Amino acid sequence: MEPINEAHVSEPGLVVVDVAAADDATALAFQQLLADRWATATAEHTTRDAGEPGVRLRCYLDMRQQVDS
Repeated sequence: MEPINEAHVSEPGLVVVDVAAADDATALAFQQLLADRWATATAEHTTRDAGEPGVRLRCYLDMRQQVDS
């Protein structure tokens, strides 16, 4: 994963979430759970690190902006 950009955590309530999961479906499902609750800049795909198990995903969310259910 790339280093976290300072702008993504410049204020309270802004969060960078790095997910490690066994497979794409699990990582994307977890991301969707976050997006269902808070304003979230979602990733469209996961990444794989050569020689490492599973997949990774990074998304950004703003806990100050709850999504109405």
